[in-house]
Amino acid sequence: MALSTSSVITLNINGEKRTLPVDHRTTLLDALREQLDLTGTKKGCDHGQCGACTVLLDGSRAVSCLQLAVAAEGREITTIEGVADGDRLHPVQQAFLDFDGYQCGYCTPGQICSAIAVIEEHAAGWPSAVTADIRPEAGAPALTTEEIRERMSGNLCRCGAYVSIVQAVARAAETGARRSADAADGELTA
Repeated sequence: MALSTSSVITLNINGEKRTLPVDHRTTLLDALREQLDLTGTKKGCDHGQCGACTVLLDGSRAVSCLQLAVAAEGREITTIEGVADGDRLHPVQQAFLDFDGYQCGYCTPGQICSAIAVIEEHAAGWPSAVTADIRPEAGAPALTTEEIRERMSGNLCRCGAYVSIVQAVARAAETGARRSADAADGELTA
């Protein structure tokens, strides 16, 4: 008896459940682009080395070209199309616009998804390869240019917009920190 090589799966993408038939070898990237018409996620190297296909899986960044679609079933998938809140851009998207963190724009969706995760990882106190003091009691390191460059190093930009990308990530992190502080102040005064 031959085993089936395809399945019907349901993916939770940008808060919406989408059911589709897939060959078991179909990558999440190909399912998003070819079957669901979510073409914001870009196909770059198709080997997990450039970051153009980065999406958020359960809030963590993942290169979708190395993720099988069947393995993503039951997980929360956020693509660039699901980052904004309606017409209101995500702070990272706004920072990329403000600082010209793009040139041709091809890598930008993956850069933005990675930056969102980088900011969350940093806020949670995760160290990077360049973090000097990784002891838990040291707390989160300052989000310096060196930290941002290291944390974003999995995303390549052939146009060389790295300086602007780093500035955009730093600004978005500051904006997020200010919003968190303002929210906490609001809770204390309420």
